[in-house]
Amino acid sequence: MNHPAISNASLALAFMLVLVALIVSQKEKLGLHKDILWSVARAIVQLTLVGYVLHTLFDFNNRWLTLLMVLFICTNAALHARKRSKRIGNAFVITFIAIASGTALTLSILVLSGAIAFVPMQVIPVSGMIAGNAMVAVGLCYTQLNQRFADNRQKVEEMLSLGASVKQASATLVRDSIRAAMIPTVDAAKTVGLVSLPGMMSGLIFAGIDPVLAIKYQIMVTFMLLGTAAISTIIAAWLAYRRFYNARAQLVF
Repeated sequence: MNHPAISNASLALAFMLVLVALIVSQKEKLGLHKDILWSVARAIVQLTLVGYVLHTLFDFNNRWLTLLMVLFICTNAALHARKRSKRIGNAFVITFIAIASGTALTLSILVLSGAIAFVPMQVIPVSGMIAGNAMVAVGLCYTQLNQRFADNRQKVEEMLSLGASVKQASATLVRDSIRAAMIPTVDAAKTVGLVSLPGMMSGLIFAGIDPVLAIKYQIMVTFMLLGTAAISTIIAAWLAYRRFYNARAQLVF
């Protein structure tokens, strides 16, 4: 089967889809035309640069450069996820630990099990999927923590006044935040193949791979995303909740 190719002319014509979004924004007065243009420009520049970087890394096939790229991915994911932290001190450190731990553990299991080989062509794309999913889950976890501590301030203070420890007073809020952060990943797993044909599976099929083999890879992706979301959100939540209190176990917001 011939591998599909896209020409620069075809890509330029596909830009008409962006024009549709711009027209809708203008017609409905959404005020999104500048954001759309900026996001598209950034996507083009970023993806082009990443394409050349990956091309170089794949040619070198060096383990240390591969690990450095994974670290770069985790760092950027942490920088973006921490934007939702608001009241959480040392958010970047906490976020990086959570995302890097989830990514490292998941990658280790995949490599040791033989699901993927430790080569840049496999490790880097998988790391991007893992860290990206962890970034979204941790960011949502932070949003939930901020909202739940704000909504339940009085309840938490009452528990503290009755002698509960900080951990006891926060346990329900932390648990509910972790659950809420994992719901999108769990829902995506429920509907995979029925509502959507995800990126890994679609990309492999589009490249001419046997659909049955593509499905196996997608099942692996489903497993790894669920595991990473659980690991990262648990670490982030239990490291972050203490930041809502001062040294005297008082809420600080």
